[in-house]
Amino acid sequence: MWFVYALGSAVFAALTSILAKIGIEGVNSTLATAIRTAVVLLMSWGMVFLTGTQAGIAEISRRSWLFLVLSGLATGASWLCYYHALQVGAASKVVPIDKLSVVITLALAFVVLHEPFTAKSLIGCALITAGTLFMVL
Repeated sequence: MWFVYALGSAVFAALTSILAKIGIEGVNSTLATAIRTAVVLLMSWGMVFLTGTQAGIAEISRRSWLFLVLSGLATGASWLCYYHALQVGAASKVVPIDKLSVVITLALAFVVLHEPFTAKSLIGCALITAGTLFMVL
């Protein structure tokens, strides 16, 4: 089932890029990011209440709170950078560079989470990097 959700994520991320590029025309990138974030916030809390999981807030550990807040800050920084890049650059160039996050995530997963880094992972990272460079240069 994780694959279906991951594929959904990819499809919606692609739509996000195209819709954002169209919608950001003539709008300050920081303001556009704030509008997008407000929509995501409403949608997320809507799902929490729709699924009845709001009671779980009291069970979240301090460590989880810390890392969820840090993740939120990283997401905010990513979105601010992404929207500015999208505003001034071509979506066909910005998006592939943004997807280098896959390579960076694999490296961080190896260093921070001690996940295995196999020959297959290394080849995949090299191909993603080469493909990105090929698309943007």
